[in-house]
Amino acid sequence: MSAAVTHTHDHEDDHEHHDSRGTTMIGFWIYLMSDCILFAGLFATYAVLSRSYAGGPTGWELFDLQFVAVETALLLVSSLTYGLAMIAMAQKKQAVMLRWIMATFMLGATFLAMEIYEFYHMIEIGAGPGRSAFLSAFFVLVGTHGLHILTGLIWIVVLVCQVLRSGLTEANQTRLMCLSLFWHFLDVVWIGVFSIVYLMGVLA
Repeated sequence: MSAAVTHTHDHEDDHEHHDSRGTTMIGFWIYLMSDCILFAGLFATYAVLSRSYAGGPTGWELFDLQFVAVETALLLVSSLTYGLAMIAMAQKKQAVMLRWIMATFMLGATFLAMEIYEFYHMIEIGAGPGRSAFLSAFFVLVGTHGLHILTGLIWIVVLVCQVLRSGLTEANQTRLMCLSLFWHFLDVVWIGVFSIVYLMGVLA
């Protein structure tokens, strides 16, 4: 009788954990959809203002495609390393998972450092966000993506600390899965930024 009761309680606990994870993932998908709307608005604004140079520099004069290609490669590889971290998590290999997620952090941090350098260089030569509507739209769109990357990096640090403290618990696995969706989403957004802002800006 006692064993049956214990089995029933374990079954109920597992069911509650799965329900909790499902609710969390659905909520996070809703958040990502709202972020899609945010970036769609920023892309639309950029499309409208992308030729409003006000006598200032154009994308062809400002953008270095080789530099941006390196940024893009860093972010694409970071998605790969995060994917490998998730595989290690599924296999309960905590140490391997932590190595891959820290590799993701390093790649993301390098990407962000390059983006900050690009902004600093543009402002230094007089191509800041106040120079033209084109540059205002550029800084807002790319800067918003950069802020999301910074948020992701902080999130990685927090999760690493939580995993080191309590291991790959059900809650930590759910958090890692949410961050995975967030990180891959930022990768997709950056592909849009690279194609619409940088590539079309240089070729136009």
